[in-house]
Amino acid sequence: MSTTTHPVAATERIPVEIHPSSAEASAAVAAEIAQLIRTKRAAGGNAVLGLATGSTPTGVYDELIRLHREEGLSFKGVKTFNLDEYVPMAPDALQSYRRFMDEHLFDHVDFDEGDTHVPDGLLPVEDTAAGCARYEEQIQEAGGLDLQLLGIGRTGHIGFNEPGSGKDSRTRLIWLDRLTRADAASDFFGAENVPRRAITMGVGTIMEAKRIVLMAWGEGKAPVVAAAVEGPETPAVAASYLQTHPNATFVLDEAASAGLTRTRCPWLVGSVDWTPRRQRSAAVWLAQRAGKPLLKLTDEDYNESGLQELVAEHGPAYDVNLRVFRELQRTITGWPGGKPSERRRAGDVQREGDDVFPKRILIFSPHPDDDVISMGGTLIRLVDQGHEVHVAYQVSGNIAVFDADAVRFADFYSELAGTRGSSQEGVLKEVVDEVDAKEPGAVDGELLKSIKQIIRRGECRAAARLCGLPTDRLHFLDLPFYETGKVRKKPLSREDVDLTAALLERIKPHQVYAAGDLSDPHGTHRVCLAAVMQACERLKDEDWFEQTAVWLYRGAWQEWLPEQVDMAVPLSPAELLKKRQAIFKHESQKDRAPYPGTDEREFWERAEERNRNTARLYDRLGLAEYEAIEAFVQWSPGQEIG
Repeated sequence: MSTTTHPVAATERIPVEIHPSSAEASAAVAAEIAQLIRTKRAAGGNAVLGLATGSTPTGVYDELIRLHREEGLSFKGVKTFNLDEYVPMAPDALQSYRRFMDEHLFDHVDFDEGDTHVPDGLLPVEDTAAGCARYEEQIQEAGGLDLQLLGIGRTGHIGFNEPGSGKDSRTRLIWLDRLTRADAASDFFGAENVPRRAITMGVGTIMEAKRIVLMAWGEGKAPVVAAAVEGPETPAVAASYLQTHPNATFVLDEAASAGLTRTRCPWLVGSVDWTPRRQRSAAVWLAQRAGKPLLKLTDEDYNESGLQELVAEHGPAYDVNLRVFRELQRTITGWPGGKPSERRRAGDVQREGDDVFPKRILIFSPHPDDDVISMGGTLIRLVDQGHEVHVAYQVSGNIAVFDADAVRFADFYSELAGTRGSSQEGVLKEVVDEVDAKEPGAVDGELLKSIKQIIRRGECRAAARLCGLPTDRLHFLDLPFYETGKVRKKPLSREDVDLTAALLERIKPHQVYAAGDLSDPHGTHRVCLAAVMQACERLKDEDWFEQTAVWLYRGAWQEWLPEQVDMAVPLSPAELLKKRQAIFKHESQKDRAPYPGTDEREFWERAEERNRNTARLYDRLGLAEYEAIEAFVQWSPGQEIG
């Protein structure tokens, strides 16, 4: 494990810590909070914490709960003030930040009654200004914030301080930005249900905290983190104001640091260890910057772009170019499961395990459509080439089905039951009554959840049939962490890992494919990947696992960069079309997905654009030109994902 602290380049205008994973970063932040609480108590006082909501700080809260239960950390006397709350919002509503804090922290430790504060989302508009002023007074009466936790929004907002918020702004009622409401749409089952107003601490209030820790996880946050850390201080990115705070730090995982100069091109900030992977990264970066194919880069191109050390130690330029070109060329294969011996030719790239043919393949799909969205072309090719392909759908995906679709299927079932003389006509009435009585974002009843689950399973089977995959090789794990009926899920548990490991042991696959795309806005991909990785760690010493290769795919939210890719599977126009048709079988997610995230396009459009872009990048680097490419990175137990 390695953690980098404080600025390492003139480009960084604020201290930054980079941890290998969000779990390790969360543990470090929780340890700092615990030390603050103990230090203040030893001095006869109590800590005052500013807290945040959303998926980012939940790991910190989980670790604080563990410290309370296992190491005796007490929260007696500690006072907390949350950043914000929607308006109007009842404290017990599903989307309430008061309820979020109760469920993720307050109810699990020993805070004194009345010491936790969240803005009142039910204040009448005419009383809001006075309520906000009183919130400021309460912070001052408590002695001011000792430590403020922050996340960062897509627009660079901290709290609900939208672009344009002043540096001296105080706690106030604000009108939510369109993008912020779009990002929150999935919490409310549709953008139309998101409140248009919120109460938020102001930037000035936040800047008065003695210590500020801003956390960000995942590659999706990398661009805005880079803007806040390396860009100018500007009202357009409220987080950039932290550049002038005397004791603020950005705490990132590797993925969220990807846009920083020190991560993206560290040779621009100092000497580096020129590993083969770093040479590839530098050459690809330079080729894109110079607008040249790899084999046309010159010594001058390297020297004029800060890469003198690379050519001095490993050059001349043509030698570096040729090594990187050949490495990238070796990633390309039309046989992701390996070639049978009778089809091999001289010069074919041979990977470990290629002597086994056909292979048992296990594809883990976090949601019921991630398999075809992210690696549908490769899945089809594996089936066509004769491998025994299995797909494990890790969660049911039932909350991502619109109520109207459930009513439509209940209507179908009710009418079918009537034609067969069945007495099931009451199903439709029960479903319609529940939907009519539901508040936006309310948890589904068991019947409605079951119907939605059946809908998604049926779509999986339809897509499998189109891909030529026998439906008895589909495995519906329904991991327990997901089955809350709400957008917010439970933490990964031993039961989730046990179910994953049991399937691995039963199939004993030669290849495992799992989603390495961690930008899923509600973290399901991240938890599902953790389940697979922990199961593999558990099984790594089994004899059968020695010949198991684990490949990570992306595509639904982000894509691997060329310098990261270990296997690139090219797709023909016909294969890309068949992949699209497989995605279309997931009709409940077609036209308007309930959880689109920050990209408003349909998933098939996103996937095709990313696959085509990868092919274009390979083409521009001077490699073969393809219609599209699905990219994969190989993972081994003990390896971090960056």
